[in-house]
Amino acid sequence: MDKRPASADHSAATLGNAPESPVQGECSRAIVARRTSYPSGHHVKPHWHARAQFIFALAGTMRVRTPRRAWIVPPSRALWVPSHTVHEIQMYGVVEMRSLYVDNAAGGGMPSSCVVLDVTPLLRELVVRAAALPVRYDEDGDEGLLMRLLMAEIRRLPACALDLPLPESPDLTLLCERLLTDLSTRRPCRSDASDMTVSTRTLYRRFLRETGITFARWKQQARLLESVRRLGDGAAVTTVAMDLGYESPSAFSTMFRRSLGIAPRAFMASGDRVSASHRVR
Repeated sequence: MDKRPASADHSAATLGNAPESPVQGECSRAIVARRTSYPSGHHVKPHWHARAQFIFALAGTMRVRTPRRAWIVPPSRALWVPSHTVHEIQMYGVVEMRSLYVDNAAGGGMPSSCVVLDVTPLLRELVVRAAALPVRYDEDGDEGLLMRLLMAEIRRLPACALDLPLPESPDLTLLCERLLTDLSTRRPCRSDASDMTVSTRTLYRRFLRETGITFARWKQQARLLESVRRLGDGAAVTTVAMDLGYESPSAFSTMFRRSLGIAPRAFMASGDRVSASHRVR
């Protein structure tokens, strides 16, 4: 039977024909944990799994993309990817990934779409321990209890606003890709509309219809995600603020705090704590 995903969210030409990537090894358990290391710049090509995937990195930052959305996943955050969701992953820095592949029964009650989650210290420790379990762990004993506690903690995690919706039409997609290559430039919206040979009003209307947010809000969110990526790479707050076209570090910090509920330096510190925890193991 053909198990290819049929959801409209997976219909984009660039990702829609992606192959299934089966979970390797023993898969009789409800939750399968895997440890993987990737070099900086590594790209995992578009693929999908029959199981849901919980993607977390002890070190390094990831950008995960589906046909209609993109997410930045720094240390101390994770991404829940429902089963049969076509996605690709770009690595920034050396990434020490820990993945959980979860069957439908064990993943009951989880979101039906991708979401970035704020990882707690307890969950971080549970994921590390789960990835160290033997392949054929005892589901009826303490090891199975650890896995059930892990899923209970995942269900409690708050979501983070680290996603970026993407348009469907080719011309708007091209515009977004161009903007993402240089987020420091503050071009007037009328210039973007002129390049597309449409009116500013038409650009606004189409962008809102295809992404669900305004054009101005999309550009702000794109800068937020890029700032998270750069901060995760260790860039200074002032450098990030200037590179992304903010008038001052305080203006950047205000935007960052308003969007994520945490100051940039505190955000960086949370990632540093994750990396330090990983290094002592």
